[in-house]
Amino acid sequence: MLKIDLSGLKAVVTGGSRGIGRAIAVTLADCGADVAILYAHNREAAEETVNMIKAKNRNVLSFKCNVANEEDVEKTVQDIVKEFGRIDILVNNAGITRDGLIMRMDVADWDKVLETNLKGAFLMTKHTVKYMMKNRFGRIINISSIVGLIGNIGQANYVSSKAGLIGLTKVTAIEYSARNITANAIAPGFIETDMTRKLSEKVKEQFLQKVLKRIPGKPEDVANVVAFLASPLASYITGVTILVDGGLSLG
Repeated sequence: MLKIDLSGLKAVVTGGSRGIGRAIAVTLADCGADVAILYAHNREAAEETVNMIKAKNRNVLSFKCNVANEEDVEKTVQDIVKEFGRIDILVNNAGITRDGLIMRMDVADWDKVLETNLKGAFLMTKHTVKYMMKNRFGRIINISSIVGLIGNIGQANYVSSKAGLIGLTKVTAIEYSARNITANAIAPGFIETDMTRKLSEKVKEQFLQKVLKRIPGKPEDVANVVAFLASPLASYITGVTILVDGGLSLG
């Protein structure tokens, strides 16, 4: 059986305090990586994730960081490099929703979602990739969404941000492939997280009717693909979007 070995690598996971981000951080640690998690508000949840990784005898850092603020991002990245020496893996996972129909959507809600979900990934990539270029190695993984490919009513801002991430992934792959840096995206479907738990039972059922497996995915289903893309097993894969949706896109 092939084993994913990330021993000695240094990873950064935005939105790493809970949900998919926590599963990614813990899985990377399971594979041998040291991990820095970034969070926006929930320090308690971040500490829980830190303790989970410490229990695996991996080095772990946590930083409160507004990924939509360039000064904050630049300083945080510098602090991580100061502690870890380098950054090998960047997982842009931070994301929020502010749902509403287009005609009723506040511009502030549009801006906030695009700033966090898309601008945040751009800024993290911008300030991390220079260290990857120096080391001639890097793995950038953007967490998009199936709705970025198929759309979803009431989520014009969220869908646009996730579709934009796929475009950003392609450009990043093209610009930095010569420096042994890959960039890929993952498009999760209906995954059990705090975000999806807030949905009404009716909406949940509508999603599950489209999922071929008729069950929601788990955060670990996404995390496992992240670990694969970060590993030597995926060294010849770049610029692609991998769907982790249980067939939802086919339903």
